[in-house]
Amino acid sequence: MAVIESTVVPSSAAFKANRDGMLALIARMRSLEDRTRTASAAAKDRFHKRGQLLPRERVALVLDPGSPFIELSTLAGYMFDVPDAEKSVPGGGVIAGIGFVAGIRCMVSANDSGIDAGALQPFGLDKTLRVQELALENKLPYVQLVESAGANLLRYRVEDFIRGGNIFRNLARLSAAGLPVVTVTHGSSTAGGAYQTGLSDYIVMVRGRTRAFLAGPPLLKAATGEIATEEELGGAEMHTSISGLGDYLAEDDRDALRIARDIMANLEWDRPKAAAESFKPPRYDSEELLGIMPMDHKRPVDMRQAIARFVDDSDFTEFGANYGPATVCGHARIEGQAIGIITNNGPLDVPGANKATHFIQACCQSRTPLLYMNNTTGYMVGKAYEEAGMIKHGSKMIQAVTSATVPQITIYCGASFGAGNYGMCGRGFHPRFCFSWPNAKTAVMGGEQAAETMAIVTEAAAIRRGKPIEKEKLEAMKAQITGVFDGQMDVFSTSARVLDDGVIDPRDTRSVLAEVLAICREAEARTPQRMQFSVARP
Repeated sequence: MAVIESTVVPSSAAFKANRDGMLALIARMRSLEDRTRTASAAAKDRFHKRGQLLPRERVALVLDPGSPFIELSTLAGYMFDVPDAEKSVPGGGVIAGIGFVAGIRCMVSANDSGIDAGALQPFGLDKTLRVQELALENKLPYVQLVESAGANLLRYRVEDFIRGGNIFRNLARLSAAGLPVVTVTHGSSTAGGAYQTGLSDYIVMVRGRTRAFLAGPPLLKAATGEIATEEELGGAEMHTSISGLGDYLAEDDRDALRIARDIMANLEWDRPKAAAESFKPPRYDSEELLGIMPMDHKRPVDMRQAIARFVDDSDFTEFGANYGPATVCGHARIEGQAIGIITNNGPLDVPGANKATHFIQACCQSRTPLLYMNNTTGYMVGKAYEEAGMIKHGSKMIQAVTSATVPQITIYCGASFGAGNYGMCGRGFHPRFCFSWPNAKTAVMGGEQAAETMAIVTEAAAIRRGKPIEKEKLEAMKAQITGVFDGQMDVFSTSARVLDDGVIDPRDTRSVLAEVLAICREAEARTPQRMQFSVARP
């Protein structure tokens, strides 16, 4: 036993200030998520009048009642649809997450057709590609609930058209990998989007509502002069009786979702079994996670205190505690599942990088998944550190992260700056899952450091040219640079760009990690022989 002793003082002024700051950030995050739900729910009367369910009602009905559901990238596209923070509706026009359908853990994706008829919003493409990547990497069947007006032609960008092909490529890859793609086409599936339906293994269509065609009536008339109704061109009855595109004809949304669940129920697929609960909960209240992290990333924090509030029995066996102590490595369990943890109590130095490299390799040897809790301003700089080989040893750590053979999970907990982001398995290094706490900051460096760096460079250039240094212009430049950096480093900016898989309440860390560790464990256990089938459509 190596139980972490608590040094947290909930009655202290610092703890209370941290807690208030974290709660304010959580409230802001939840209000944005509620805004998206409210915007979609505003279409309730219209949907119900025509006998349809709202997108979130569909998701709720396809999932097993009471089962866990990890919703992903809820802030995607924030401030990119409109630049007004009070009017922006995040989510990218897509509802996506990992949950259970008929006892099978699946990736579920639904067009949020209550908003702009389900047209993809800014960063909706990136979100969709990410959830498909997660399904492939974690060997999850893919259930999609389709009703989309397609791309917003008023925001047409050729790069989105080209990159959008990856959605269809990924559907083919999922099927080829033996991961069933089950699609309920609730409404429109038009033009290129028709292949979102067509590239599925099992297709459910809704009588009188489904529309799947490469060219709708207006485009058909403009291109060929032919006149046809939507039902004649691409209705559910035509596709399930004539074209053969649809496999199942449902009477309404509820019936379609019932059929989708029946399809999943009849699959020959391993269903996770509930593990015997032989673990102990943390000794300290998860509520205290609210007051541990300072709002100012320059203030020090002992990350062991955070670890103590989400690992089993607050038991953490530290690795190399006296060597490179600013880099904390060690073994723990979460709901009985083994995990190696790497985190930071300061910048990464040479001993810390060496220790982390060794620890990563040891975890790979024992097949232990890794958790990176980012809280660092980067690798140490300076003459002494350069002479000690900071670049060489930092590169070894980055190489170990890149070459790791076990699932890696990243949580941005505080700062994640510079190459420290790379060494701590930032999003660019393809962690299996990547989440953020609401206070996290991610950037190449702090805004003040960037501004001061450019000021020094500008002053030096002026001196070389023999020109006077204009202090007012210099200060204005510094203010502008600081604003650019500070405006992009918080989670409301990074998560909007789908640079993580979502922002989580620190109090939910244990439950989220327990779920993703189970997902990773199930994926590792799934044998190649079971992943060889795909459905060939006639």
